[in-house]
Amino acid sequence: MPAEQPEASSLPASFAPVVSAFARDRSVTRGKMFSSSNVLSVNRKIFAMLVRGQLVVKLPKQRVDGLVAARAGTYFDPGHGRLMKQWISIPAGTLNWVELAKVAHRFVKAR
Repeated sequence: MPAEQPEASSLPASFAPVVSAFARDRSVTRGKMFSSSNVLSVNRKIFAMLVRGQLVVKLPKQRVDGLVAARAGTYFDPGHGRLMKQWISIPAGTLNWVELAKVAHRFVKAR
């Protein structure tokens, strides 16, 4: 990952495997946004971030709807009460965060 990286010490252990999965991808950057200093972007578009201890990823609406219906996560609320239909918050220990981040990366990169 190119520059624009927050300090390595600010990387929570739960998010470290996600960041490591994209370490060699030069199109992925790590930065800050919302209340998180752990945001991954591809071509300047966010695809994954750690917010309040949960992985938040951007996926196709149908995939998000299915995961929410299966109670694997919840629609992401950035704090203003409006749920984001293509974003899902996944608690630690429920699904494979690295795999979800890879799906989100492919989805956002293709847009």
